[in-house]
Order: sequence, then C-alpha cells, then structure tokens
Amino acid sequence: MQLTGLIAAPHTPFNPDFTLNLEVVPHQARHLAASGVKGVFVAGTTGECHSLSSDERAELFTVWGEAARAHGMKFIAHTGHNSLPDARALAKSAREAGADAIGAMAPTFFRPVTAGDLIDWFVRISEPAEGLPFYFYDIPPMTGVCIDTKELVQSAGKQIPSFAGVKYTNPDRNQLSTILTLDDHSPDMLWGCDEELLDGLQMGCRGAVGSSYNFAAGIYHRVMKAYESGDLDEAKHWQSRSLALINTLKTSGYMHSAKTVMEMVGIDCGPARPPLSQLTDEERVVLRGQLETLGFFEWLNECTEAN
Repeated sequence: MQLTGLIAAPHTPFNPDFTLNLEVVPHQARHLAASGVKGVFVAGTTGECHSLSSDERAELFTVWGEAARAHGMKFIAHTGHNSLPDARALAKSAREAGADAIGAMAPTFFRPVTAGDLIDWFVRISEPAEGLPFYFYDIPPMTGVCIDTKELVQSAGKQIPSFAGVKYTNPDRNQLSTILTLDDHSPDMLWGCDEELLDGLQMGCRGAVGSSYNFAAGIYHRVMKAYESGDLDEAKHWQSRSLALINTLKTSGYMHSAKTVMEMVGIDCGPARPPLSQLTDEERVVLRGQLETLGFFEWLNECTEAN
C-alpha cells in the first residue's frame, strides 16, 4: 500500500458535556475532501484516542468508514491500546467498518523494550484485521517507546504479512534517512510533523499525516506544489507560514486551540475532553486576534483562490 498526499488526523467531535457528537463527522469529511485531503487517520493523538473508550472508538470507525467512502478518501483506523483484548477488538471493528488500513502506536504503560517485542505485540493485535495493511505509528515523544525503527522495518514484514509502513512522528531524522535508502525494503514512510513537511518531502516521503491539515490543508498543498515544481523558495515561504501557525497555537495549548480553529473555519468539533483544559471566552478572542495578526485567514483565502 502506498499513501500519498495529505492524510488528516481528524479531531474527535464532542458535545459540550464531552459525549461523542458523531453527527459532525460527515461535515468533517466533506470539509476535508473539499480541501484536497486524500485520507484520514482516525482516533490517533489528534483524535484523543486514549481519552476514548474502546466502544467510542469503534463507533467512530463505523461513522468514518461511511463518511470516507462517501467522499473517496482513504480511511486508516488507529487501533493502538494498552490492553491486548481491546486492541484486537478495535482491529476487528476497523475491518468491519471498512477501513483501508489500520495503524497502532506502541503501548504506553508496560512498554516493549526491543523491536522484536513490539513486532510480537503488533502481530497479536493485527490478526483480527485479517490482512488489512498495517502501519506502525512511531511517536516516541508521546509513548516513551524508543525502539530501533529501522530494525522493526527490516523484520516486521517477515512476521506481519500486511506490514505496510510507518507513520513517522519521530525526531530521529538520521534513522528515517537510513530507512528510506534501504535496498531490500520499501516501506511506506508517512511524514508526521506538519511544520516541517518540506523536510519530509526532501527526504523522500510522499505521504504525510497531520493535525493542522484539518484546517490549513491549503498551506501544505502550496508547499508540495512548489516543491514538486522545483521552486524551493516558494516552498520555504509557505512552510514558514505553517511554522508560524503551529507556534501560535502551541502558545495557548495546541489541542484545544486547534479545535477552536476548526470552529472558526466552520466545523465545530466541540471541546477537547478532560484532562485537557479548555480555552476561556477571553482566550478565544485573543487567539482569533493572534491569527488575524498573523494573516492566517488571508492565507487560507489565497490558497482557495489559487486552487
């Protein structure tokens, strides 16, 4: 399997009382498809996976399966969990929901120590998906699991027949470079750092999974288009706008700020679920002012007009 272009990591929509608001999902899907996003990676970090019950994640898979198919987008279901039975149940739910692929981050409490340990875990949790392409979601800053990803890539295919690649949200660029130049393996390496997408393209990644693609896909389309045409200065120009945007959101707390921006662009995904905090009304006003000063809304208009 080869995923190319932008794959959004959609927010999980909640009501004000923090219950699931699944009625928003079709609107999210329509918005993403209209912005040129090629697929969705559902219930990962941006989807607040570990703040959801397994039943809630299965419900998300069902609704996203329908919504993604309706808009011609690939649907990758994140099935990572700290519980083996829950992870296996999620893999089965993903298959039943019509997922095109599944992915999983490493368990985060009792952590695997070696690549072999992690492969063994993935073999067990992917079995109920019955051959769906499988992606390792490599995100050590969140999981605390720092294994040798190159070793995993070289060995996983022998034990996981459906192993497809890695969602690489790992700061080790030297390791990624080594993986991309392996002679005997060609995994699908999906870039996982929005504000440095250009770096990923230059290293050889052709697909990328990110949270800000939910509300700023046009910026990244401009990065990719400029890079592909050989206009590196233009690509750097648009990438610098992405960096400024991400840094602005981080100052107020990224998750709830990003959800607030979704509301600003017309798709209200509700609050972030506790223990994440919420923006006050005053903080929301401040954030909008910061984005206006940055030129964010003008950038979106510029991208829309260009397309």
